[in-house]
Amino acid sequence: METEMIISFDIKLNLLDGNKLLLQLNKRNNQGKKLVFPVKTKKIKNSHALMEAEIDLEKNKIFFSEIDVLDVYIIINNGKSESKYRLKSKNEPLEFKLYIYESLGKTVYPYTTNKYNLSFKTIRNGIIARVSEVHLDREGLLSFSGYVINTQQKNEINPKRYLVVTNHDSELMEEMPLRILDTKEFQKDYSLYYYSGEMFLPKYIQTDGLEFFRFYIKETYEKDTKIIEKYSPRVQVSPFEDISHEALIYIKGLKRKIIVKQTKSKKFLSTKIYVYNRRREWNSQIKIKLKKWKNKKMLKRIYKVLFKLTSMLPVKKNTVIFESFLGKQYSDNPRALYEYMKENYPNYKLYWSVDKRYLHNFEGKNVEVVKRFSIKWMFVMARANYWVSNSRLPLWIPKPRNTKYIQTWHGTPLKKLAADMDEVHMPGTDTIKYKENFLKESSKWDYLISPNSYSSEIFERAFDFRKKMIESGYPRNDVLYRDNSNEKIEELKVQFKLPSDKKIILYAPTWRDNQFYGRGKYKFNLELDLPLMREQLGDEYIVVLRMHYLVAENFDLTPYEGFAYDFSNYEDIRELYLISDFLVTDYSSVFFDYANLRKPMIFYVYDIEEYRDKLRGFYFDFEKKAPGPLVKTTKEVIGAIKVAELEGLSVDFENFYKRFCYLECGKSSERVWKEVLKGDINS
Repeated sequence: METEMIISFDIKLNLLDGNKLLLQLNKRNNQGKKLVFPVKTKKIKNSHALMEAEIDLEKNKIFFSEIDVLDVYIIINNGKSESKYRLKSKNEPLEFKLYIYESLGKTVYPYTTNKYNLSFKTIRNGIIARVSEVHLDREGLLSFSGYVINTQQKNEINPKRYLVVTNHDSELMEEMPLRILDTKEFQKDYSLYYYSGEMFLPKYIQTDGLEFFRFYIKETYEKDTKIIEKYSPRVQVSPFEDISHEALIYIKGLKRKIIVKQTKSKKFLSTKIYVYNRRREWNSQIKIKLKKWKNKKMLKRIYKVLFKLTSMLPVKKNTVIFESFLGKQYSDNPRALYEYMKENYPNYKLYWSVDKRYLHNFEGKNVEVVKRFSIKWMFVMARANYWVSNSRLPLWIPKPRNTKYIQTWHGTPLKKLAADMDEVHMPGTDTIKYKENFLKESSKWDYLISPNSYSSEIFERAFDFRKKMIESGYPRNDVLYRDNSNEKIEELKVQFKLPSDKKIILYAPTWRDNQFYGRGKYKFNLELDLPLMREQLGDEYIVVLRMHYLVAENFDLTPYEGFAYDFSNYEDIRELYLISDFLVTDYSSVFFDYANLRKPMIFYVYDIEEYRDKLRGFYFDFEKKAPGPLVKTTKEVIGAIKVAELEGLSVDFENFYKRFCYLECGKSSERVWKEVLKGDINS
């Protein structure tokens, strides 16, 4: 396989006058890392020049072999300043021009982004599945064709290929053989085949509700008398294809609408089916237009004025409103305080502030919800006696004079917070603006809950907090003492549909401040090598993933079915603590809570040098005082798990436990409410 890759592009001739051109590759998830290549003029014709840059993939192996996306730019330097432009892509599939680092098990290939720019992607060797043509007829027959590249296997014995279809809950709907149109092998480095298939969608309608279908490729082959199965990530639509098909069909006596299209950001092939109602369809279109109108600045100003006026009305002294993680979850300290108050103070009226996109997280919880920023929410918030939240509220919300704001926060501080931060890497803000806004918000807090004296000292300084600190332990940890029994743990495993005969590794990393791609949008690459973990631990263990709420988008774990489970969207991590036997984390403060269970912890800190030096920094010497081993590779994670099985808790654990968990005993919620409601005639 050739180690050089040639990138050719056309440019206007006048841009060459006195300018120097360079081709630059920027790592998208590791900002600051880049590689620059010289550009040569190959041909001049009329007013344009054909330019060429040569990239030696083997020489730059370290740069290209890291799992990441590399965006391609053209740099024009006139000696005084530089201009940078994204390089546009050609109208053709580029994945075939891949390069395999066989010894590393990695593949790098060029591709076209959804904005038609050129980028490179480095992945672990596996299956790249694309669909290039899709058709939906009036009867609901879905026809499709595309191609699959497999960089992991070649010269398989008795290979078979299937289309796997799941619903939105990842439940298997169908597994159908594909028609293979053509199979090729390129220099024996990887295999390529073209496929087609059909799926009669009405056959798979199971309910009268909304249904989604997702698509994957499955390959099987024989190896050492065993049948080996491999799955692709979700099938993506080819970059220059724009798939959008709709059909109205009567299925089981009901008129249904079928929509086949690609998802907006990642272009996954997706099918949506629902019962059609003309009036509801019209209402939906009207709501979309109203939503656009509601987002206008004038309406927001009116809402702010109304909120301020409403807050002048008499306070409802027996009213409490709770919110967790911006209204997305029924979880954490607010949940613990809510449940304690509901049981012990029945004369209080309790509400939950909920982002309407996350109402499903509150179904079946027997709580009274109000939609965030609705008219009812405005009246409840503006007149409530108490606000309880674990994260910041929007800065524009004025706190009524007679309302008490209880800030529970959401973790023992390990990384620097607010005023203590040297730099801030977040979308839509800078360091000065972030700190100013944070301290404006913290000035509204009347009570701040602290899990220990270590946290109290930091909170007072970082939040510039001058009011009542309640040093109680964290209410959310009460359940770790109340429900830590074999009976409860087995009950939870059955509820989660997890095997009872396997030990559980909980992987709960933090988010990285610099891993964002737009205001309010964050990304996270899963650095844990799941194939290796399954190979070495799969007989005795399973892995449960719980990612931070800012990046809690579903990972595609279909290839690891039966071994890895995604609980990122499960709101209450406390129950995941209880069922797990080990915690694998990094810089997330979850280990402070987990320590209450006295179970082994492993710290997977593959990027500790960058994280410590470039982001928030740490409050204490994490490398020396962490209550478990620090490891930098998946192999080391596996080794640490095996050692912990034999040796149990680390030697530093007891000192850590005495410093951070000394207040925890299952009574924290009680302590908080006794302090807050002291002297309240309603209590």
